[in-house]
Amino acid sequence: MEIYGFCAPGFEALLEAFAKNFRECGDTGAAFAVRQHGELICSLWAGSADRDGEQPFTEETLVNVFSSSKGVLALLAMQQVQVGKLDLDRPVADYWPEFAQHKESVTARQLLSHRSGLVAFRERVKDNLIYDWQAACDAVAETAPWWEPGSEQGYAPFLYGWSLGGLIERVAEKPLLELYREMLAKPLNLDGGFGALGHSSSRIADVSPLKQSLPELRENAIGRAIKEDRKGPVAMAFSNPVSLMMGTNSPEWRGALIPAANGHFSARDLAAVYGDLAGGNPITLGQKWVDEASREQSRGRDKVLQAEVSFGCGFIRSTQAADLRFGGKQGFGHPGAGGSVGFADPEQGLGVGYITTRLGQSLFMDRRAVSLVETLYGLLK
Repeated sequence: MEIYGFCAPGFEALLEAFAKNFRECGDTGAAFAVRQHGELICSLWAGSADRDGEQPFTEETLVNVFSSSKGVLALLAMQQVQVGKLDLDRPVADYWPEFAQHKESVTARQLLSHRSGLVAFRERVKDNLIYDWQAACDAVAETAPWWEPGSEQGYAPFLYGWSLGGLIERVAEKPLLELYREMLAKPLNLDGGFGALGHSSSRIADVSPLKQSLPELRENAIGRAIKEDRKGPVAMAFSNPVSLMMGTNSPEWRGALIPAANGHFSARDLAAVYGDLAGGNPITLGQKWVDEASREQSRGRDKVLQAEVSFGCGFIRSTQAADLRFGGKQGFGHPGAGGSVGFADPEQGLGVGYITTRLGQSLFMDRRAVSLVETLYGLLK
Protein backbone atom coordinates (compact mmCIF):
# COMPACT_ATOMS: atom_id res chain seq x y z
CA MET A 1 0.00 0.00 0.00
CA GLU A 2 1.44 3.35 -1.03
CA ILE A 3 1.19 6.01 1.67
CA TYR A 4 0.88 9.67 0.67
CA GLY A 5 1.48 12.86 2.61
CA PHE A 6 4.17 13.96 5.03
CA CYS A 7 5.39 13.92 8.63
CA ALA A 8 7.49 16.69 10.13
CA PRO A 9 11.04 15.75 11.18
CA GLY A 10 10.91 13.62 14.30
CA PHE A 11 7.45 12.26 13.55
CA GLU A 12 8.35 9.79 10.79
CA ALA A 13 7.26 6.82 12.94
CA LEU A 14 3.65 7.89 12.39
CA LEU A 15 3.93 6.80 8.77
CA GLU A 16 4.83 3.24 9.80
CA ALA A 17 1.99 3.13 12.36
CA PHE A 18 -0.41 4.37 9.68
CA ALA A 19 0.83 1.80 7.17
CA LYS A 20 0.49 -0.97 9.77
CA ASN A 21 -3.23 -0.23 10.01
CA PHE A 22 -3.52 -1.17 6.35
CA ARG A 23 -1.34 -4.26 6.63
CA GLU A 24 -2.74 -5.68 9.86
CA CYS A 25 -5.97 -3.91 10.87
CA GLY A 26 -8.10 -3.88 7.74
CA ASP A 27 -7.91 -0.26 6.63
CA THR A 28 -8.51 0.18 2.89
CA GLY A 29 -9.05 3.95 2.85
CA ALA A 30 -8.03 6.27 5.68
CA ALA A 31 -6.33 9.52 6.66
CA PHE A 32 -4.57 10.87 9.74
CA ALA A 33 -3.69 14.50 10.47
CA VAL A 34 -2.12 16.36 13.36
CA ARG A 35 -1.73 20.06 14.04
CA GLN A 36 0.50 21.41 16.81
CA HIS A 37 0.48 25.06 17.86
CA GLY A 38 -1.33 25.89 14.64
CA GLU A 39 1.07 24.09 12.29
CA LEU A 40 0.25 20.94 10.34
CA ILE A 41 2.92 18.45 11.44
CA CYS A 42 1.42 15.31 9.91
CA SER A 43 -1.01 14.58 7.10
CA LEU A 44 -1.16 11.03 5.79
CA TRP A 45 -3.64 9.29 3.52
CA ALA A 46 -3.83 6.09 1.51
CA GLY A 47 -6.09 3.57 -0.17
CA SER A 48 -9.32 4.00 -2.07
CA ALA A 49 -12.47 6.00 -1.47
CA ASP A 50 -14.89 3.52 -3.03
CA ARG A 51 -15.65 -0.13 -2.41
CA ASP A 52 -14.44 -1.15 -5.87
CA GLY A 53 -11.01 0.31 -5.22
CA GLU A 54 -11.11 2.56 -8.27
CA GLN A 55 -11.31 6.05 -6.75
CA PRO A 56 -8.12 7.06 -4.92
CA PHE A 57 -8.34 8.40 -1.39
CA THR A 58 -6.91 11.92 -1.20
CA GLU A 59 -6.15 14.50 1.47
CA GLU A 60 -9.48 16.17 0.66
CA THR A 61 -11.57 12.97 0.76
CA LEU A 62 -14.53 13.22 3.13
CA VAL A 63 -15.73 10.34 5.28
CA ASN A 64 -18.91 10.03 7.32
CA VAL A 65 -17.47 10.34 10.83
CA PHE A 66 -20.76 9.58 12.60
CA SER A 67 -20.68 10.82 16.23
CA SER A 68 -17.46 12.76 15.73
CA SER A 69 -19.95 15.21 14.19
CA LYS A 70 -21.23 16.01 17.68
CA GLY A 71 -18.10 17.92 18.68
CA VAL A 72 -18.48 20.24 15.69
CA LEU A 73 -22.15 20.81 16.52
CA ALA A 74 -21.29 21.53 20.16
CA LEU A 75 -18.76 24.12 19.03
CA LEU A 76 -21.49 25.92 17.08
CA ALA A 77 -23.64 25.94 20.22
CA MET A 78 -20.83 27.34 22.36
CA GLN A 79 -20.28 30.10 19.82
CA GLN A 80 -23.87 31.18 20.42
CA VAL A 81 -23.18 31.17 24.15
CA GLN A 82 -20.13 33.36 23.58
CA VAL A 83 -22.09 36.01 21.68
CA GLY A 84 -24.80 36.09 24.35
CA LYS A 85 -27.61 34.56 22.33
CA LEU A 86 -27.72 31.32 24.32
CA ASP A 87 -27.62 30.94 28.10
CA LEU A 88 -26.50 27.44 29.08
CA ASP A 89 -28.68 27.42 32.19
CA ARG A 90 -31.93 28.76 30.76
CA PRO A 91 -34.62 26.29 29.72
CA VAL A 92 -34.51 25.34 26.05
CA ALA A 93 -38.23 26.13 25.95
CA ASP A 94 -37.45 29.82 26.51
CA TYR A 95 -35.98 29.84 23.00
CA TRP A 96 -38.09 27.06 21.49
CA PRO A 97 -41.60 27.09 23.04
CA GLU A 98 -42.70 23.84 21.36
CA PHE A 99 -39.87 22.05 23.16
CA ALA A 100 -41.63 22.57 26.51
CA GLN A 101 -43.81 19.47 26.01
CA HIS A 102 -42.96 17.08 28.88
CA LYS A 103 -39.61 18.81 29.45
CA GLU A 104 -40.09 22.48 30.20
CA SER A 105 -37.17 22.49 32.66
CA VAL A 106 -34.49 21.00 30.35
CA THR A 107 -31.59 23.42 29.90
CA ALA A 108 -29.09 23.86 27.09
CA ARG A 109 -26.35 22.64 29.42
CA GLN A 110 -28.27 19.42 30.04
CA LEU A 111 -28.69 18.89 26.31
CA LEU A 112 -24.99 19.43 25.68
CA SER A 113 -23.84 17.14 28.50
CA HIS A 114 -26.33 14.31 27.83
CA ARG A 115 -28.34 14.85 31.00
CA SER A 116 -31.68 15.78 29.43
CA GLY A 117 -33.17 12.28 29.33
CA LEU A 118 -34.00 12.93 25.67
CA VAL A 119 -32.14 9.93 24.27
CA ALA A 120 -34.63 8.41 21.81
CA PHE A 121 -38.07 8.74 20.30
CA ARG A 122 -40.56 7.01 22.63
CA GLU A 123 -42.96 6.03 19.85
CA ARG A 124 -42.05 4.29 16.61
CA VAL A 125 -41.44 6.84 13.86
CA LYS A 126 -41.38 6.45 10.09
CA ASP A 127 -38.10 5.49 8.47
CA ASN A 128 -37.96 8.59 6.29
CA LEU A 129 -38.37 10.99 9.23
CA ILE A 130 -34.61 11.35 9.65
CA TYR A 131 -34.28 12.82 6.16
CA ASP A 132 -36.69 15.69 6.93
CA TRP A 133 -34.95 18.27 9.14
CA GLN A 134 -38.05 20.17 10.19
CA ALA A 135 -40.11 17.05 10.83
CA ALA A 136 -37.32 15.52 12.92
CA CYS A 137 -36.94 18.70 14.99
CA ASP A 138 -40.71 18.83 15.51
CA ALA A 139 -40.74 15.18 16.61
CA VAL A 140 -37.94 15.83 19.11
CA ALA A 141 -39.82 18.82 20.52
CA GLU A 142 -42.82 16.55 21.17
CA THR A 143 -40.84 13.69 22.74
CA ALA A 144 -40.88 13.08 26.46
CA PRO A 145 -37.61 12.31 28.28
CA TRP A 146 -36.96 8.73 29.43
CA TRP A 147 -36.20 9.85 32.99
CA GLU A 148 -36.25 13.00 35.07
CA PRO A 149 -34.00 15.57 33.34
CA GLY A 150 -30.78 16.09 35.24
CA SER A 151 -31.11 12.90 37.28
CA GLU A 152 -29.11 10.56 35.02
CA GLN A 153 -26.50 10.65 32.28
CA GLY A 154 -27.71 9.11 29.03
CA TYR A 155 -26.03 9.56 25.66
CA ALA A 156 -28.33 10.62 22.81
CA PRO A 157 -26.78 9.12 19.65
CA PHE A 158 -29.15 10.75 17.17
CA LEU A 159 -31.68 13.02 18.90
CA TYR A 160 -28.76 15.12 20.13
CA GLY A 161 -28.40 16.58 16.65
CA TRP A 162 -32.02 17.60 16.15
CA SER A 163 -32.50 18.91 19.69
CA LEU A 164 -29.27 20.90 19.86
CA GLY A 165 -29.33 21.84 16.17
CA GLY A 166 -32.91 23.02 16.41
CA LEU A 167 -32.01 25.13 19.43
CA ILE A 168 -28.99 26.65 17.66
CA GLU A 169 -31.10 27.67 14.67
CA ARG A 170 -33.62 29.41 16.87
CA VAL A 171 -31.12 31.43 18.88
CA ALA A 172 -28.93 32.27 15.86
CA GLU A 173 -31.94 32.94 13.61
CA LYS A 174 -30.07 31.27 10.75
CA PRO A 175 -30.16 27.83 9.13
CA LEU A 176 -27.64 25.49 10.70
CA LEU A 177 -25.73 24.87 7.46
CA GLU A 178 -25.39 28.58 6.79
CA LEU A 179 -24.14 29.14 10.33
CA TYR A 180 -21.63 26.29 9.99
CA ARG A 181 -20.22 27.70 6.77
CA GLU A 182 -19.96 31.21 8.23
CA MET A 183 -18.62 30.36 11.68
CA LEU A 184 -16.44 27.29 11.06
CA ALA A 185 -15.94 26.22 7.46
CA LYS A 186 -14.83 29.62 6.16
CA PRO A 187 -12.49 30.70 9.02
CA LEU A 188 -10.87 27.25 9.30
CA ASN A 189 -10.92 26.45 5.57
CA LEU A 190 -12.72 23.15 6.11
CA ASP A 191 -13.48 20.79 3.24
CA GLY A 192 -16.53 19.07 4.73
CA GLY A 193 -19.57 19.61 6.90
CA PHE A 194 -22.92 18.10 7.83
CA GLY A 195 -24.54 15.97 5.19
CA ALA A 196 -22.97 16.23 1.78
CA LEU A 197 -24.19 19.57 0.47
CA GLY A 198 -22.31 22.82 0.04
CA HIS A 199 -18.84 21.48 0.73
CA SER A 200 -15.63 22.66 -0.86
CA SER A 201 -14.84 19.01 -1.60
CA SER A 202 -17.04 16.68 -3.66
CA ARG A 203 -14.99 13.60 -2.79
CA ILE A 204 -17.09 11.46 -0.45
CA ALA A 205 -15.88 8.00 0.43
CA ASP A 206 -18.10 4.95 0.76
CA VAL A 207 -18.00 3.24 4.14
CA SER A 208 -18.35 -0.46 4.86
CA PRO A 209 -17.63 -2.83 7.77
CA LEU A 210 -14.17 -4.16 8.47
CA LYS A 211 -13.79 -7.57 6.84
CA GLN A 212 -12.39 -8.92 10.09
CA SER A 213 -13.22 -7.53 13.50
CA LEU A 214 -10.43 -6.10 15.63
CA PRO A 215 -9.75 -7.27 19.21
CA GLU A 216 -11.80 -5.07 21.52
CA LEU A 217 -10.20 -2.73 24.04
CA ARG A 218 -13.26 -2.97 26.29
CA GLU A 219 -16.59 -4.73 26.36
CA ASN A 220 -19.23 -3.13 24.18
CA ALA A 221 -22.35 -3.82 26.21
CA ILE A 222 -24.79 -1.94 23.98
CA GLY A 223 -25.77 -5.02 21.99
CA ARG A 224 -26.61 -6.93 25.16
CA ALA A 225 -28.69 -4.03 26.49
CA ILE A 226 -30.65 -3.91 23.23
CA LYS A 227 -31.40 -7.65 23.37
CA GLU A 228 -32.50 -7.42 27.00
CA ASP A 229 -35.12 -4.75 26.30
CA ARG A 230 -36.18 -4.22 22.69
CA LYS A 231 -38.42 -1.31 23.70
CA GLY A 232 -36.04 0.26 26.19
CA PRO A 233 -34.07 3.49 25.77
CA VAL A 234 -30.89 1.82 24.45
CA ALA A 235 -32.68 -0.16 21.75
CA MET A 236 -34.85 2.77 20.74
CA ALA A 237 -31.89 5.18 20.72
CA PHE A 238 -30.08 3.17 18.05
CA SER A 239 -32.90 1.64 16.01
CA ASN A 240 -35.92 3.95 16.03
CA PRO A 241 -36.25 4.32 13.14
CA VAL A 242 -34.22 1.46 11.66
CA SER A 243 -33.00 3.80 8.91
CA LEU A 244 -30.62 5.28 11.49
CA MET A 245 -28.40 2.24 11.15
CA MET A 246 -28.82 1.57 7.43
CA GLY A 247 -28.05 3.28 4.14
CA THR A 248 -25.22 5.55 5.26
CA ASN A 249 -23.86 5.59 1.69
CA SER A 250 -27.23 6.48 0.22
CA PRO A 251 -28.09 9.80 -1.46
CA GLU A 252 -30.89 10.24 1.09
CA TRP A 253 -28.50 10.00 4.05
CA ARG A 254 -25.90 12.24 2.45
CA GLY A 255 -28.47 14.77 1.35
CA ALA A 256 -30.06 15.08 4.79
CA LEU A 257 -29.15 17.11 7.85
CA ILE A 258 -28.50 14.63 10.67
CA PRO A 259 -25.92 16.64 12.61
CA ALA A 260 -25.33 14.10 15.38
CA ALA A 261 -24.25 11.45 12.90
CA ASN A 262 -23.81 12.47 9.25
CA GLY A 263 -20.93 14.89 9.39
CA HIS A 264 -18.60 14.26 6.45
CA PHE A 265 -15.09 15.50 7.18
CA SER A 266 -11.49 14.99 6.17
CA ALA A 267 -8.86 14.13 8.77
CA ARG A 268 -7.39 17.55 8.05
CA ASP A 269 -10.78 19.13 8.93
CA LEU A 270 -10.92 17.46 12.33
CA ALA A 271 -7.31 18.36 13.09
CA ALA A 272 -8.06 21.98 12.12
CA VAL A 273 -11.15 22.24 14.37
CA TYR A 274 -9.43 20.74 17.40
CA GLY A 275 -6.08 22.31 16.65
CA ASP A 276 -7.76 25.70 16.85
CA LEU A 277 -9.37 24.86 20.20
CA ALA A 278 -6.08 23.53 21.59
CA GLY A 279 -3.82 26.28 20.32
CA GLY A 280 -4.13 28.76 23.18
CA ASN A 281 -5.43 31.56 20.95
CA PRO A 282 -8.49 30.08 19.20
CA ILE A 283 -10.22 31.99 16.43
CA THR A 284 -13.52 30.09 16.62
CA LEU A 285 -14.17 30.35 20.36
CA GLY A 286 -12.70 32.46 23.14
CA GLN A 287 -10.49 30.64 25.63
CA LYS A 288 -12.98 31.24 28.43
CA TRP A 289 -15.60 29.28 26.53
CA VAL A 290 -13.17 26.58 25.40
CA ASP A 291 -12.46 26.02 29.09
CA GLU A 292 -16.18 25.88 29.87
CA ALA A 293 -16.88 23.49 26.99
CA SER A 294 -14.14 21.11 28.09
CA ARG A 295 -14.85 21.32 31.84
CA GLU A 296 -16.54 18.26 33.32
CA GLN A 297 -20.32 18.67 33.40
CA SER A 298 -21.30 15.05 33.95
CA ARG A 299 -19.56 11.79 34.83
CA GLY A 300 -20.92 8.33 35.48
CA ARG A 301 -21.96 5.03 33.99
CA ASP A 302 -23.94 6.17 30.99
CA LYS A 303 -27.41 4.60 30.74
CA VAL A 304 -27.14 4.30 26.95
CA LEU A 305 -23.44 3.69 26.32
CA GLN A 306 -23.27 1.27 29.27
CA ALA A 307 -19.82 2.61 30.16
CA GLU A 308 -18.18 5.21 32.39
CA VAL A 309 -17.91 8.50 30.49
CA SER A 310 -17.05 12.09 31.40
CA PHE A 311 -18.78 14.80 29.36
CA GLY A 312 -18.10 18.49 28.98
CA CYS A 313 -20.47 20.67 26.99
CA GLY A 314 -20.78 18.39 23.99
CA PHE A 315 -17.29 16.89 24.20
CA ILE A 316 -16.08 13.67 25.76
CA ARG A 317 -13.25 14.32 28.18
CA SER A 318 -9.98 12.42 28.23
CA THR A 319 -9.63 9.51 30.67
CA GLN A 320 -6.93 6.95 31.43
CA ALA A 321 -8.70 4.32 29.32
CA ALA A 322 -6.75 3.79 26.10
CA ASP A 323 -9.84 4.20 23.90
CA LEU A 324 -10.70 7.58 25.46
CA ARG A 325 -7.23 8.96 26.11
CA PHE A 326 -6.97 12.31 24.34
CA GLY A 327 -3.55 13.22 25.66
CA GLY A 328 -3.50 14.56 29.22
CA LYS A 329 -6.30 15.37 31.66
CA GLN A 330 -7.29 18.49 29.74
CA GLY A 331 -7.89 16.60 26.48
CA PHE A 332 -11.34 16.53 24.92
CA GLY A 333 -12.93 15.44 21.66
CA HIS A 334 -15.36 12.93 20.21
CA PRO A 335 -14.98 9.49 18.64
CA GLY A 336 -17.43 8.24 16.06
CA ALA A 337 -18.95 4.85 15.35
CA GLY A 338 -16.66 2.82 13.15
CA GLY A 339 -13.36 4.31 14.27
CA SER A 340 -13.06 7.97 13.31
CA VAL A 341 -12.02 10.49 15.97
CA GLY A 342 -11.11 14.12 16.49
CA PHE A 343 -9.67 15.59 19.66
CA ALA A 344 -7.76 18.47 21.25
CA ASP A 345 -4.91 18.29 23.73
CA PRO A 346 -4.39 21.81 25.11
CA GLU A 347 -1.33 20.75 27.13
CA GLN A 348 0.54 19.85 23.95
CA GLY A 349 -1.28 22.30 21.65
CA LEU A 350 -2.47 19.37 19.53
CA GLY A 351 -5.43 18.85 17.25
CA VAL A 352 -5.80 15.29 15.91
CA GLY A 353 -8.05 13.76 13.26
CA TYR A 354 -8.37 10.19 12.02
CA ILE A 355 -10.96 8.96 9.51
CA THR A 356 -11.53 5.54 7.99
CA THR A 357 -13.82 3.92 5.45
CA ARG A 358 -13.71 0.54 7.22
CA LEU A 359 -16.03 0.53 10.19
CA GLY A 360 -15.13 -1.35 13.35
CA GLN A 361 -17.45 -2.28 16.20
CA SER A 362 -15.65 -0.67 19.14
CA LEU A 363 -17.54 1.54 21.55
CA PHE A 364 -15.01 4.38 21.35
CA MET A 365 -11.64 4.52 19.56
CA ASP A 366 -10.44 1.16 18.25
CA ARG A 367 -6.93 -0.22 17.87
CA ARG A 368 -6.22 1.73 14.68
CA ALA A 369 -6.71 5.18 16.18
CA VAL A 370 -5.23 4.12 19.51
CA SER A 371 -2.05 2.87 17.80
CA LEU A 372 -1.62 6.18 15.98
CA VAL A 373 -2.28 8.22 19.12
CA GLU A 374 0.10 6.15 21.23
CA THR A 375 2.80 6.46 18.57
CA LEU A 376 2.29 10.22 18.45
CA TYR A 377 2.64 10.63 22.20
CA GLY A 378 5.64 8.36 22.26
CA LEU A 379 7.34 10.83 19.92
CA LEU A 380 6.39 13.81 22.08
CA LYS A 381 8.09 12.55 25.24
